Amino acid sequence: MENRPEWALILGGSSGLGLATAKKLAKEGFHILIVHRDRKSDLETIQKDFEEIAVKSILHSFNQDATNPVKRNELIQEVKELIGIDKIRVLVHSIAKGNLKPMQGESDKILSNQDFHLTIDAMAISLYDWVDTLVEEKLFAEDARVIAFTSEGNSKAWKNYAAVSAAKAALEAITRNIALEFAQVGIKANCIQAGVTDTRSLQMIPNSDILKKEALKRSPNNRLTTPEDVANVVYLLTREEAKWITGTVLKVDGGESLQ
Repeated sequence: MENRPEWALILGGSSGLGLATAKKLAKEGFHILIVHRDRKSDLETIQKDFEEIAVKSILHSFNQDATNPVKRNELIQEVKELIGIDKIRVLVHSIAKGNLKPMQGESDKILSNQDFHLTIDAMAISLYDWVDTLVEEKLFAEDARVIAFTSEGNSKAWKNYAAVSAAKAALEAITRNIALEFAQVGIKANCIQAGVTDTRSLQMIPNSDILKKEALKRSPNNRLTTPEDVANVVYLLTREEAKWITGTVLKVDGGESLQ
């Protein structure tokens, strides 16, 4: 079993941090499973990235909604058939599905109760749903690593970010409890708090240019975080030497949050 292939399952792996992580882990010898949700018009570009990964490792991708419970169960059964007796060593949660609305303004455009529920369910609770089902199906390796992406918005207030901010805080709480309650089955779980990274998700935030300018002012290294910076730390957390790191939030921001 020691020589069996290691698989990484990435939820939200067609762009940004998830895609960079898929490329890094493929380069380091992992086989890759990607669940993503994209429009047909974007698939040509995404396929080029996937072909780059497939040159280095085995890749299976699924254009499905990872937050849908029926689809999740179907996907897990499909994965079970695809990998056979192999196991999932790494689960990366990089789902960006939420509402970026203000709390006040025109009544038809402000954040609603349902907006909070949708965002927190997709960007936080779905991590637990996947972990719990994968454990139930006995698909995790004995020394599995669960990694989720949070942001500085977990504790800072940014306009239009309230629902995502609440989701990030919930994601961190869920990750800590996964580290505690699933330790008996060998799971280590951590969050990475990336610095401001110029991804498609960031560009969707109103006034994201201001966030980038402010991040550059605060960075002692005079640049923004890149997806590759974050992917490198994901890989570090998969190493044998990182097996005693669990239940924590690691800042990967080049010192941006120091001031």
